[in-house]
Amino acid sequence: MPVQTSRRPPSLDSTRPPASGSATIPPQARTRGGADPVPPKKRPGRRDPLWARLTVVFGAVLMLTSGIAIVGSKALISQATGNIAQRNLLGDAGKSDAEGGASLDGPIDMLLLGVDARERWAADDVRSDSIIVLHIPATHDQAYLISIPRDTEAQIPPFAKSNYPGGTDKINAAFQIGARNGGGWEGGAQLMAQTIKKLTGVSFDGAAIINFGGFKNVIDTLGTVRICVKQEVKSHHMSYVDGKPMWNADAKKTGKKMTPVVHKKGCQEMEGWAALDYARQRYGLTNSDYDRQANQQQLIKAMAKKATEGGMLTNPLKLQQLIKAAGKAFVLDTGGAAIEDFVFTMRGVTANDLTMLKTNNGTFNGNGNGREVLSAETLDMFRAVKQDKLAEFVFTHPEVISTRK
Repeated sequence: MPVQTSRRPPSLDSTRPPASGSATIPPQARTRGGADPVPPKKRPGRRDPLWARLTVVFGAVLMLTSGIAIVGSKALISQATGNIAQRNLLGDAGKSDAEGGASLDGPIDMLLLGVDARERWAADDVRSDSIIVLHIPATHDQAYLISIPRDTEAQIPPFAKSNYPGGTDKINAAFQIGARNGGGWEGGAQLMAQTIKKLTGVSFDGAAIINFGGFKNVIDTLGTVRICVKQEVKSHHMSYVDGKPMWNADAKKTGKKMTPVVHKKGCQEMEGWAALDYARQRYGLTNSDYDRQANQQQLIKAMAKKATEGGMLTNPLKLQQLIKAAGKAFVLDTGGAAIEDFVFTMRGVTANDLTMLKTNNGTFNGNGNGREVLSAETLDMFRAVKQDKLAEFVFTHPEVISTRK
């Protein structure tokens, strides 16, 4: 199905199965600020209109890999990315028309949510343990990743779709709460986006749900990714059985000897399963979830580098395989802007332009009841995101930059 180019796709192709746990899209399209849909502004003509710098996995990761030119027009890009599911993931947390609406001319803020959904788990019983805000300034020549700690205490607003009256909980619970009672993954993302907007003041241009299970196929299509393990850690999720990696729950069923998977310190090429397993770990790491956040950001950057440096974007066959794998791993909300417009807008951003930032100085900032609060500096950082002054903030607060390779 071709990618919808209206502000909000009013419906989905009934022949395409929805993403696991997703709810049916409402018949009406969401508009920002209650206004009538307004198409994105036309872009000025480009010097090389037949050459587009295509992102591979739009919205979540390889959106940032666009420094390599490939053959293709906007129409071809739209056709190539048509298998990536689009849903309404923002609800009321999308940017209003006063904040830029569907226009891509100004700063772009996206919400990236990682879910660890497995077939044996109920679709409405999944939390989003990876919560990342992607900020691209109006200059469109830089990108920043900011991870929000999963245990951050937050005021979760009422949500009619899942019959939730509102309350206080860990922020990663917002996704699960929104998905209940038929809300599905769309409801989960919408409530998470609204919770983050309430906490930080940041509204969003788009969002992506990343299914880590499908993410493995994207990495496998790339081949391997280079990951630098800062500290050795034993996996709490996987073990070897007869030399093959398996989920612990599945490994136990075999009745055979289980050997723990251990990620050794040092830089190495990792297959998809290993890279994702490493990025999931937090137990046994010095700074727990903060180290995991840094490892997940490192993985995103590693994928972006591999796609650009490996010639993936210039090989039509490999590119098609990668986009196909991405379509199974992601659910997207572009805020109504066409994917091909996002592609052209991001053409100046490369993996080397991706800066990873820390919240709470990379350490647990507890409030006495086992939960966290965002520090004054972190809240100032999010205000800088909202005002599109993040570059200035980082310059005067270099300690927020993650040193992970």
